[in-house]
Amino acid sequence: MTIEIMLPFWGEPRMLFQTVASVQAQSDPAWRMTVIDDAYPDDSVAAWFAELDDDRIVYTRNERNAGIIANFRASVQRASADHLVILGSDDLLGRGYVAAVRRAIAAHPDADIIQPGVDVIDQNDQPSMPLADRVKQRMLAPDTTGGDVVLTGEPLATSLVKGDWLYWPSLVFRTETIRRHDFRDDLPIALDLAILLDIVFDGGRLVAIPERVFFYRRHSGSASQQTLLDGRRFTDDRRFYREIVERATARGWRSTASAARTRLLARLHAVTEAPRVLRHGTPEGRKALWHHIFG
Repeated sequence: MTIEIMLPFWGEPRMLFQTVASVQAQSDPAWRMTVIDDAYPDDSVAAWFAELDDDRIVYTRNERNAGIIANFRASVQRASADHLVILGSDDLLGRGYVAAVRRAIAAHPDADIIQPGVDVIDQNDQPSMPLADRVKQRMLAPDTTGGDVVLTGEPLATSLVKGDWLYWPSLVFRTETIRRHDFRDDLPIALDLAILLDIVFDGGRLVAIPERVFFYRRHSGSASQQTLLDGRRFTDDRRFYREIVERATARGWRSTASAARTRLLARLHAVTEAPRVLRHGTPEGRKALWHHIFG
């Protein structure tokens, strides 16, 4: 059982090289990796990979910048192993990541998604626990202190709609499962949660495991942070929640529909971001903020 690690890249080369090194340092060698360079304007990246003597790693470069959605699609299409990860180019794998997720797959062969334990770091590789992650890990995520937790159906959908406690770049997917769905061009900010809920509505099973073997990098330069200021994050979220209300109601998942209709934590998150959006946001961003909180 090989874990296929797909690594779309656009960002800081130094962090990319750290990410690759963390994969190479795995205690379990049952992995292979493909790097998809999205035409990042720095010749040092291609030169670095040309000097990398590791036949487990394939480096490819797009002729022109295709964007995150196209590269996510390419990651799924190019995968040939039964399980894949779409790794962030600034995140890090703990040394036991591959071993832990392979253990979980063996224990739960019907799992469609594996969520390992995650530690958050900042742009300087230091431990970090901002409010959003404290809420994710202490209030929303299932308690895995007693071992693996299996979720599916309405309980899983409701938990994710209340607040997305998953960390996308850490997730391991059954390849055939994620291939049955597509990333949405109209939801660039919520595209990860959108496809995850598509999988859940299609009967997917998620297993959360206790091993903390992934380091998720949280920094102010991320795309999701920047879209708060111009309002796209709020506008996309509200439209997405309306869709979930309709889908859950049609399925008879009352708790999911109620959570999507209330979207309490999404509103509270907007409240915490209000000072920054009011100070630095665009007029459209400020308007979207108020609609998101009170609409």
